[in-house]
Parts: sequence; structure tokens; C-alpha cells
Amino acid sequence: MIMALDGSSVDGSLYSDVVDTARHAPGWLDTAMAFWSTYGLALFAVLAAVGWWSARRAGGAAAVTALGVPAVVVAAYGVDALVKLAVREDRPCQSLRVKTLEACPSPGDWSFPSNHAAIAAAAAVALFFVSRRLGAVAIVAAVAMAVSRVWVGAHYPHDVVAGVMAGGLVALGAMLVLRRRAPSVVRWIGSGRLRPLLTAS
Repeated sequence: MIMALDGSSVDGSLYSDVVDTARHAPGWLDTAMAFWSTYGLALFAVLAAVGWWSARRAGGAAAVTALGVPAVVVAAYGVDALVKLAVREDRPCQSLRVKTLEACPSPGDWSFPSNHAAIAAAAAVALFFVSRRLGAVAIVAAVAMAVSRVWVGAHYPHDVVAGVMAGGLVALGAMLVLRRRAPSVVRWIGSGRLRPLLTAS
């Protein structure tokens, strides 16, 4: 294991500035940020479902690509979680002892990189392979998720940047592989009981 990273030395002052801004922001903005930070990942699940539903009409390869989105997100989360265990960076609210919108997690709930940012970025990149329109919506939502995690005090800025990079890169690599192998996956799924997942008829 790597020794615990002191993230405050990286961009602690920027984090403090953001948290201070949040404390003096209008209540409605803080409420919206906190809500999105907590529940926003549900939107990506909805977008993935919409993408799959629409892709079934475009053929088996498109449907397989859409079905790959949740698997890619799970893979990105797994990679992100492993990095967390290796780096073991304390949450900024623990290191800097500042008052935040979100309750400070208990020690051992590591900060680097951000799981929320990784999941959101992975979903956004994967959805872009399914539909550019859905991907564009998801990218905006992913950026909003990354910003909200710093706003509520859960992460340093570098945590969310690393999360976005990790999630995005995992998704990009996985979706490129899936797109190349889509025909063989279609044949495999199409010959079994899961065939209805590939077609709207």
C-alpha cells in the first residue's frame, strides 16, 4: 500500500475557496447542488435505459453497444475503487476540518479519486457510443456531478479530475473493444434466450 496522500498540499486552497463560496451561496443553489451530488447518478441509469430502448430499433450491434454501458460503468467503478485503496487519501473535510454542506465521511472512506465522478464520466463516454445526443446530455451531467462533489465538500478538485479521467479512459477503451466485437456478441446473444434484448420486435 502507498502511504496516505495529503491532498491538501495539492489544491487544498482551491477546495477551501469553493467550500467557502458554497457556504455563502443562495440556499436554493446549495440545495440543488446537494441534491444532484446525492441523487444525480440516477439520471445516467435512465439515459442508459433510453439508449438501449432506442438502440434495439437500429439493429443487434447497436443494442449490444447499449447493453455494454452498465457493464462499462461497473468496470470503471472497480478500477476507481482499487486506486482509492492504493492511494488512501483522507477526505478534505477531515484534513482541513472545514464545515461542508455534506456530512464528513468517516475515516477510511477515501477521497482520491472520486467514485461519483468516475461513474458519471464512464457513463457519459459509453453513452456517446450509443447516441451522440444522449452522450452530450450525459457529458454535461457528468461535469455537473464533478463540480457538485467539490461544492458539497466531499472531494478536492484533483479528486474529481482524476475520477473523470479514470472513468472516461476505462469507458473509452472498453467501448472501442466492444464495438469491434459486437457482431460476435450479437451472434452469441441472438442464439439464446436473451435474444429479445437485441430487437424491438
